Amino acid sequence: MGLDSPSIAVIGGGPAGLMAAERLSARGCRVTVYERMPTFGRKFLMAGRGGLNLTHSEPFDHFKARYGAAAARLGPYLDAFPPGALIAWAEGLGQPTFTGSSGRVFPKALKASPLLRAWLNRLEAQGVRLQTRAEWLGWDAAGALAFRGLPTERPDAAILALGGASWPKLGSTGGWAQVLAAKGVEVRPFQPANCGFVADWSATFRSRFAGTPLKPLALSFQGTTVRGEAMIAAYGLEGGGIYALSAALRESIARHGRAVLALDLRPDVAEDQLAARLARPRGGQSLSNFLRKAAGLPPVAVNLIREAHGGALPENLAHAIKNLPIVLTAAQGLERAISSAGGVAWPEVDEDLMLTALPGVFAAGEMLDWEAPTGGYLLQACFATGMAAAEGVLKRL
Repeated sequence: MGLDSPSIAVIGGGPAGLMAAERLSARGCRVTVYERMPTFGRKFLMAGRGGLNLTHSEPFDHFKARYGAAAARLGPYLDAFPPGALIAWAEGLGQPTFTGSSGRVFPKALKASPLLRAWLNRLEAQGVRLQTRAEWLGWDAAGALAFRGLPTERPDAAILALGGASWPKLGSTGGWAQVLAAKGVEVRPFQPANCGFVADWSATFRSRFAGTPLKPLALSFQGTTVRGEAMIAAYGLEGGGIYALSAALRESIARHGRAVLALDLRPDVAEDQLAARLARPRGGQSLSNFLRKAAGLPPVAVNLIREAHGGALPENLAHAIKNLPIVLTAAQGLERAISSAGGVAWPEVDEDLMLTALPGVFAAGEMLDWEAPTGGYLLQACFATGMAAAEGVLKRL
C-alpha cells in the first residue's frame, strides 16, 4: 500500500472492528485499529469459553426474525454477509466448524483463541496497524481524532466499533455515548440483554438449589414459548431459555414492576398423561421418590413448585408441572449481562451505516441499537455490520 492509499481509522478491536479492518485492508486501504484494552477481542475470547457459538443454521428467514424490532434494518447487512459467509470465513482461517444438535455453529476447536490468533496474523499480513492501549477521547477542536497519550489522527474515514455496555470490565463501557451525544447523535439508553432475572426465593430454596440446572424445560411469556434450559441462581433465574425471552421480560418489568414467566417442567409429556401417572397409588414410596418415578421430577423441580405455591404442592399437580408461574421482579444489571440493548439510534445512520451528523464516520457492531438472543445471532450481526460499514467506507471513497 502506498502513502496515497486511503487511510482509515477503526476504533474498537472486537469482531465488528476487526472485520471492517480486514475488508478495507484487502481493498488496499491503510488501516489502523485502535483498541483501548491491552489486547484485542477480549469479549470475543470470553464468548469462546462457552464454545464460541459463531452463528446458527436455522432457515434464514427465521434467523433474521430473531433480531426483533431491528430485523428490518439489519436484514440487508445479514443478506450481504449471511451465516454461510461467516462459516466460510472461519474455515478460510483454518478453523473448521460443525453444527450442533441445536443448530448452533461452532469452530471444532470450541474456543476463540485459535481463530483470533489466525485472524490477527492475517490482518498484520495485510498491513493493518494494530494499536492497543489507545483510548479514544473523541475529536479535538480542529476535528482530528484524539487518543489519550497518542498523536491525533486525520484519516480519510473512521469506523466506530466500540461495543455496547455489557461486561464493562472487558472493555465495553459505553463511555463513547457521551462523546457522540455531544455531537448531536441520538444514543438510546443502554439496557441489559441476555441477562438473568431476580426471583424472590426463600432462603432454604436458595441455599439448597443455587447452581442447579432445570432441564428439559419450556418457557412461555406473552404468547411466546421457547425450549431451552435455565439455571437456578441465588438471585433468581438465568440461562439460555431465559435469555431468549429477556427483551419481553425486561419491558414487562419496566411497565408493570414484574413479569410472570410460565415454566413447563415436563415439555415432552401431556398434562393428561401426567395426571394419570400421578393418580396411581403411591404405596410405600416417599413423596419425592414417587414424583421422581411417576412424573420424572428431580428435587429441584419439586421444590420449585413449592416455591411458586407458597410452600405446599398444589392439588392439581399435573397442571402446576405444565404451567408453573414464576414471578420475576428485576433484570440483572449491565455488568452481568451478556449483551446490551440501546446505543446509536437507527435514524442516526444511513443505509451504509454512516452517521448523518458526522460525514465520513461510520458505526458498527453492538454500539448500534439492536439486540438478539444468544445462539450465534450476536456475533453474526457484529460481523455483518462490520463488513457493511467497511463497504460503506469504500463506497464513499
